[in-house]
Amino acid sequence: MLGAVPRALTRARREPPPEVVALTVLVGLALGIHGLGLAVSAAAFPPAAQVLPLLFGGLLLGRRAMRQLMLVVAGCLVWDVLALGFAESRPGALVTVVVTGVVANEFSRSREETGLGGLRGDSVLVELRRRLELQGELPGLESPWCAETVLRPAGGGPFAGDFVVSSSADGGRRLDIALVDVSGKGVEAGARALLLSGALGGLLDALEPADFLPAANRYLVTQDWDEGFATAVHLSLDLETGAYLVESAGHPPTAHFDAGSGRWSLLDTAGPALGLMRKATYTPDRGFLRPGDALLLYTDGLVEVPGRDLTVGIDKLLGAAEHLIARGFQGGAEHLVEQVGADASDDRGLVLIWRSR
Repeated sequence: MLGAVPRALTRARREPPPEVVALTVLVGLALGIHGLGLAVSAAAFPPAAQVLPLLFGGLLLGRRAMRQLMLVVAGCLVWDVLALGFAESRPGALVTVVVTGVVANEFSRSREETGLGGLRGDSVLVELRRRLELQGELPGLESPWCAETVLRPAGGGPFAGDFVVSSSADGGRRLDIALVDVSGKGVEAGARALLLSGALGGLLDALEPADFLPAANRYLVTQDWDEGFATAVHLSLDLETGAYLVESAGHPPTAHFDAGSGRWSLLDTAGPALGLMRKATYTPDRGFLRPGDALLLYTDGLVEVPGRDLTVGIDKLLGAAEHLIARGFQGGAEHLVEQVGADASDDRGLVLIWRSR
């Protein structure tokens, strides 16, 4: 019972204030600028300062509330012109306020028509980002298994087309992981990633490992997106024996570290990207993770640079991965992304899973 109180307070802090509160504050700001300009100094509080409530209104208010704010600002401007005179009110500044109001109103209208109007817009986008971040968390693994995931949007933005889905099957004996790269960038790619992650997460739970990528491909074909394709790599790992299956859909090759030889090697997987053809076959690579072994799954944004062959980027990634052998794999996923893809202009995703000795 007592534990519910902190949770309720946390939710209250996260929720944006009601739109009526924002409207009241902005109306008060507009009236305050107007009143101080008349009572104190029109130079210190000029009519042009009304751009401030209008700008905030375009960001925070829905279309109806924005119109109410514009009426208040318009009334203040008319009063200022009558009280100060047209020349004293600075016609150029008044035109700036009017143009700002038109632009802010259009922005408010656009956000509302796309379902992101007013304060709800920020909360929707934040919720989208939070769900994508939670989606990348892997199930808790018991010793000797460890795994790390890193997802980085292009240009340091909040949304990425790279995502991870995972599933624990057979009573926790089998771990399935899919690292997916959706075409595009930014909010548009993030929205497609959210839709696709839900669908692929369900398929990963419901299907046998060999059926996952063909089913995922059929799903993308039916979506009929303008940029309706994605690349993916799927790992199915038996946590008791260490046996694994890796299959790829247009994805860069998975790297396997063999503790016996002390070397990284690339697995031989092949298959077309998801959503390009109705019927597609995927050739898996099977093997074992023995004590000290590791697997490295990554998206092309980590190794691909315009004008450079992809193998060069892969060699650079494996070269950085060589240094993990001496320092240990703990924290290795973050280290590799920082070393190889810190300045990349594309979304980057990496999954590192290893078996301790």
